[in-house]
Amino acid sequence: MKEYTIGRNDAGQRLDRWLAKAVPLLPAPLAQKYIRLKRVKRNGRGAKRDDRLQEGDRLQLYINDEFFETPAPENAYLSVWQPKLEILYEDDQILLLNKRPGQVVHPDEEERVNTLLTHLQAWLYQKGEWKPREENSFAPALCNRIDRNTGGIVIAAKTAEALRVMNEKIRNREVDKYYLCVVHGTPSPREGKLEGWIFKDSVRRQVYVRSRPEPGARSAATLYRTLASRNGLSLVECRLLTGRTHQIRAQMAAAGWPLLGDGKYGREDRSINRRGQALYSYKLTFSFSSEAGPLEHLRGRSFQVPQVDFAEELFPGVVNPPEEG
Repeated sequence: MKEYTIGRNDAGQRLDRWLAKAVPLLPAPLAQKYIRLKRVKRNGRGAKRDDRLQEGDRLQLYINDEFFETPAPENAYLSVWQPKLEILYEDDQILLLNKRPGQVVHPDEEERVNTLLTHLQAWLYQKGEWKPREENSFAPALCNRIDRNTGGIVIAAKTAEALRVMNEKIRNREVDKYYLCVVHGTPSPREGKLEGWIFKDSVRRQVYVRSRPEPGARSAATLYRTLASRNGLSLVECRLLTGRTHQIRAQMAAAGWPLLGDGKYGREDRSINRRGQALYSYKLTFSFSSEAGPLEHLRGRSFQVPQVDFAEELFPGVVNPPEEG
């Protein structure tokens, strides 16, 4: 419990507005709830949210200590009142989350609270599965990244051991990631392998595909398979053999089949009303070839999102829905 005495400068404010300034990490809906539950007392008695504070009032706040901390990226999860996650799978080690296009995965300069990581941590904190004050260093983390305007499956680790093992499996290419994309034109041949080197320009936030090695460039390989073609567009499934920045977008464009809606590497098509590139990480398989420890139960299992909107809109019925169970 923390107690405050209202001074001259705070007098005259509504209780709920004073509370928002005094406890900045406390979400407004939770503050209202605590007032209703009389966990915020004024002079030892329950108060109303629209009470006007007077100089000399004593306020007793029965609120968890962590909400009184200085707001920072590390505790942004406290500001999320109702976490929004689309959970495809969950056990005591990991979650598989379906990230929608437009959401960032990690906090950055533009967005610190409404990120996939922040909502994940808020979800586990509110369920009592993650207790930051009892952890020495671990915090729930994401094992893979997806661009803001790309949707798809993100793997989240709930324990330090799961994070270590999953990162190792991804690094050793024991997790197969499949993407769906819509491209301009018809790939020829209809299936094959795109290989080359990708150079990343961090200043322009763009990558360039090279046909031969050069300083700073990294090898990149993508398997692709054309599922259907019509009206100048093709639905293509891609499997990443490496995980470079913008790999599918850059390699498909370099091959002559830029992604629909990709203004950075292709061209915008205003005849089809969509925002962002038509790219979705829709399926993954845990193809472990070595011991997996706490993740052994995932060996050989595949997971797929229920539906990819642009695929269903432009090529209805081509992609089979995931099997039950």
